Amino acid sequence: MIKFLNCKINLSEKVFQPRIETEFWAEKAIKELRSKNKELRILDIFAGTGCIGIAVLKNIEKARVDFVDISKEAIEQIKINIKLNKIEKNKYKIYKSNLFENLKGKEYDFIFANPPYVALNRIKEVQKEVLEKDPEKSLFAGKDGMFCIERFLKKVKSHLKPEGFFYLEFDPKQKEKIKKILEERGFKFSFRKDQFRKFRWLRAKSS
Repeated sequence: MIKFLNCKINLSEKVFQPRIETEFWAEKAIKELRSKNKELRILDIFAGTGCIGIAVLKNIEKARVDFVDISKEAIEQIKINIKLNKIEKNKYKIYKSNLFENLKGKEYDFIFANPPYVALNRIKEVQKEVLEKDPEKSLFAGKDGMFCIERFLKKVKSHLKPEGFFYLEFDPKQKEKIKKILEERGFKFSFRKDQFRKFRWLRAKSS
């Protein structure tokens, strides 16, 4: 059991353990959302433990969250953590889906994405403890770590409402590749730093 923005997060299904960098940017993003005085439709994709979406629901009264993950272990973990944090049933839905596959026609005000992004060619840089604790499929994403990010960026625009934004976590070394894709796809965006002064997350919307 760990804490994530004052939420209790169970790790019994051995899914990806939330990182302090994720907690840092999620807190800042949630503060931005609090200023919106309307009901918000939010997607937590690559949800893992469900920590981001649960933190949203605990901190934003008018939020409704869809949780998405491809892993059956993650789906079970999300159910456990929703119950643990006493989230009302009318506040969320959970989808087992390969990215947006099972979300046809759904659009969101905000999308939170923390995909696998570790490059296979950087495996030696990953802490031994991380390799032992976390499932490989939640860490690695191809030779350069961009496999899931590229697929996400290709589809995300069609699932954003006209004034919708998305937040994305990434490896600082992927910044220039991501910037090029965002520019090619016509997004307005800003890169942001984590608590260690590294570019770790971004906020983007359709231009």
